Amino acid sequence: MDQHATRYSAIDWSEVATGRPSDLFEQDWRERRSEIDAAIRGRRLLVIGGAGSIGSATVKLVADFKPQALHVVDPNENNLAELVRDLRSREQGLDVRDFRTLPIDFGSPIMRRFVASEAPYDLILNFAAIKHVRSEKDTCSLLQMLETNVIKPARFLQWMRDRGTDSAYFSISTDKAANPVNLMGASKRLMEHVLFADGLGSRRMSSRFANVAFSDGSLLAGFIKRLEKRQPIACPEETRRFFISMREAGEICVLAAACAPNRSIAIPRMDSEKDLRTLDQIAATFLSLQGFEPRIYRDEQEARMKTGDDLRSGYYPLLLTPLDTAGEKAYEEFVGEGEEVDEFGMFNLLAVRYAAAPAEAVATFVDEVAKLIAEPNSTIEKQDLVQMMGVVVPELRHNEQRTHLDQRM
Repeated sequence: MDQHATRYSAIDWSEVATGRPSDLFEQDWRERRSEIDAAIRGRRLLVIGGAGSIGSATVKLVADFKPQALHVVDPNENNLAELVRDLRSREQGLDVRDFRTLPIDFGSPIMRRFVASEAPYDLILNFAAIKHVRSEKDTCSLLQMLETNVIKPARFLQWMRDRGTDSAYFSISTDKAANPVNLMGASKRLMEHVLFADGLGSRRMSSRFANVAFSDGSLLAGFIKRLEKRQPIACPEETRRFFISMREAGEICVLAAACAPNRSIAIPRMDSEKDLRTLDQIAATFLSLQGFEPRIYRDEQEARMKTGDDLRSGYYPLLLTPLDTAGEKAYEEFVGEGEEVDEFGMFNLLAVRYAAAPAEAVATFVDEVAKLIAEPNSTIEKQDLVQMMGVVVPELRHNEQRTHLDQRM
């Protein structure tokens, strides 16, 4: 077997991306463990979208606190199967009395049937999302993004309202929701409005955080896929990003759900001087750890054509591209303009106070988009949807470009 094809399995790739040898939230996790235990042990938990990278990382953490029930819903049955195998194959195994995985779309009538058949949950965590900026490229893709990120959460919360349950509810957001320049970020800002506009008196929490290193579908996870297939690696040049590990992502979500102030958005305490990482440097380090020296290209065709020659001489093609595709942000931030940040006794977590949008505007948007989705013959253009989003998210400054990520390697 090719040594380069297997070497990545023995390396802690999260440290390559984050530059940190230790867990960012180690102290907070240790000091708040009793609060987390009180929120989870013996409780009934529902995890929506729990088979993706962040959802599964969170499931593995909460399972160790022995909830009475842990139900994981995700339409990706392959990822659900792997989650079960992972949980049951760990050294500590799985000690949850009522553990179930269900391949259900959380906005479907079947999901409504399921929650109606179950006793109320104490805590619901929602990780379901269309999370890629590339998915805002056309009208139908944008409608799907809005349905997943906004309409289905609103529908699910309405089901909870109709049932009169007071479950604590956490839903993941994104750093791109702060001063959004892309429609994905704006859709998650809309999700925040839906979450906090809900009339129930129970706890509502969210979180925004950095890129999760080597998570499914991420640029860095693509490095491993490209290496396996002997294809060039590509990344934007001179682009700096914050990174956290998958475990740290799960820890943020659990700490936010169990410990953050009500109606707040937890964010990591990260320093732009210390924590921002340059993508092309991560790519070069990745290749170096595989035993390759990167050879820089700026033309896709040349990188593809030279791959074989480079491999035979110990090099690997690294394509560097400008950061000029639609929706890309030159920098990352967790706090939007006009938002206030509070300390809440955490070493490396802060809480953003929710800044409300008019509830009537949020409800109108949800109703109008739901009608558009339900009526396939309705006439709507992408720009019409952008204008509708801008009414509820006036801070949106959409960075539209001719080039989209699907047009790049």
